[in-house]
Amino acid sequence: MVGRVKRNDCVLVVVDVQDRLINTITQHEFIVENIKALVQAAVVLRVPILATEQEKLGDTIPEVKSLLPNAPTRKTSFSCCDNSEFMTKLNALGRKAVIICGIETHICVAQTVLDLVRDHRHRVLVAKDATSSYGIVDRETAFRRMEKSGAEITTSETIIYELTENADTDEFKRILEIVKARRTKLQSAPMN
Repeated sequence: MVGRVKRNDCVLVVVDVQDRLINTITQHEFIVENIKALVQAAVVLRVPILATEQEKLGDTIPEVKSLLPNAPTRKTSFSCCDNSEFMTKLNALGRKAVIICGIETHICVAQTVLDLVRDHRHRVLVAKDATSSYGIVDRETAFRRMEKSGAEITTSETIIYELTENADTDEFKRILEIVKARRTKLQSAPMN
């Protein structure tokens, strides 16, 4: 039985949210707002964050990069798990749950998820509303495949509130500001 994800046992992984890719991604403004909310909440809740960048695709987009506590790991492999620097960082954290968001769903995100699920050492959660691809068919097919492999498909707000746990804290007040700002932005973001 799968329970709630706990902040003291998870890490957020932000995969390849880069400037040369972002404008080609389906619903990119919607996706970016959800990624930003996940990163901001992780910072408030002291959840470690690992980010990656695919070589030759530019930098992480400024609105996400400015929120990251550490520089992204550069990689040439599609799966983050095939990058020794990334795996060293992930393993050093000793966290059992990995929350993943980023692009593209059917390439780098899916390969990373499939590898993490296969190793049976991590519970893997994919934020569906913070993960996308150029094409809808690729995106939706990847979600089905990841879920069938054992990954949990969920949403950014679900994750944020699970990690927050309690409405009677100062952290919750900051989380509520993040969620409200996200909702306001999403009301105006195009759903292309």
